[in-house]
Amino acid sequence: MTELSRIFVDECLRGNGGLGEAVARAEFPPGFEKAWRSYLLPRPWFVGAAETEAFARDLGGLFDLLVSLPRRLFDGDMERYGAAIGIDPRLVSLLRRGGSGVPDRLGRADAYHDGTSYKLLEFNLGSEVGGLELAVFNQGLLDVPEFGAFAREHGLGHVNIGARMAAVLRERAKPALSGGAEPVVGLIEGHGGVAAYGRMMVATQEAMAAQGLDLRIGEVGDVRTRADGKLTLDGTPLDLVVRNFAAGQLLEDPAGPEVAEPFFRAHEAGRTVLFTTLESGFYGNKSALSLLTDPRWSAVFDADERALVERLLPWSRTVSGAGQAGVAEIVDLCRERREELILKPGAGYGGLDTFVGWESTEAEWRAALAVAVEHGGYVAQERVVPRAEPVYDPATGAVEDWIAVLGVFLTDDGYAGTHARANRADGGAIVGLSSNPGTRMVGVFSQP
Repeated sequence: MTELSRIFVDECLRGNGGLGEAVARAEFPPGFEKAWRSYLLPRPWFVGAAETEAFARDLGGLFDLLVSLPRRLFDGDMERYGAAIGIDPRLVSLLRRGGSGVPDRLGRADAYHDGTSYKLLEFNLGSEVGGLELAVFNQGLLDVPEFGAFAREHGLGHVNIGARMAAVLRERAKPALSGGAEPVVGLIEGHGGVAAYGRMMVATQEAMAAQGLDLRIGEVGDVRTRADGKLTLDGTPLDLVVRNFAAGQLLEDPAGPEVAEPFFRAHEAGRTVLFTTLESGFYGNKSALSLLTDPRWSAVFDADERALVERLLPWSRTVSGAGQAGVAEIVDLCRERREELILKPGAGYGGLDTFVGWESTEAEWRAALAVAVEHGGYVAQERVVPRAEPVYDPATGAVEDWIAVLGVFLTDDGYAGTHARANRADGGAIVGLSSNPGTRMVGVFSQP
């Protein structure tokens, strides 16, 4: 959406200070202010509505492909499937606990636009993906008169991630409703998670309150089970639990993964719905995507499916652990293609423990590949060069090029909105708050 970005920046440079300072002037709820104000980009990001919605439809097809992989490639054997994508056998057993075999279609696809089309970097699946509270940004910005006028002039719109998620939660909670017409929802973290992520959780709580949902915050150890099997938090019955903890956290919990057994039992008994179940972790793993681009499996997919994969995915391969078949050949190939590849842990997040080939020396890259083989479950992915967009800084009057990872949300009802995280174009390849302090968050508006 370079043209609209340039129009926006040109208006700012011509002296429309109200537009340039709209983000700084926007009023947000207190929880959002505390969590995100210091991380906000000084302007929104723009995308094409039709192109983004088409990408989201493709994501729906890709989700169906992902969840079919164990059956298609491994005769439904989840242990073989887990081994192929580098999941520890203990984690395989845990991911299967409480699942139905068909994971909830809920996730956030992180993608670059390369100037021609969207390319998928990773597909984060499960309720722990986070970010739905960024919809608050859009409404706050629209309430600034100068930006509201700009949005009307250019026909800008957005899909409210919070509203779409609230609709999903209401629908999923129906079988376990015990009080009034509206469910009571628990947003539950692992042990110590509230201290680390509490500010973002409060912002999510605000976003859900704006949609009329009562959402309570807690950790796995705070939840109790009533005599009738229903879960409670601080004495309040929970109709639905939004799982904000990952399976890996349970394995690392001092009490062991058994700490989550009450959630599984309540879900199986229909007393409190667990949303989402852990089985999403089988398909949100980055190594699952690499199976789709691996030529060994190409014949398993029909022509339309192969075309879908080619449209969305850059080349990628799983880097298996030492002693696994084919690992030496993959490592040799990665060495040759250093300047074209990025190396990521299959179950990682936020760019942590990621190695960038084109920012590494040959010695550093060899060391990175050794780490990948030692730990197993890493993914080598072909570089995608994102399209840069101009950003006007109202504090300095400077215009700089920035790049953004678009986070496109998907639910069972389809496309559920987009947000973005952005870096200066020269600020490094990893765009993530956990690993790059220059990263900024921003809401996304679409233009017809």
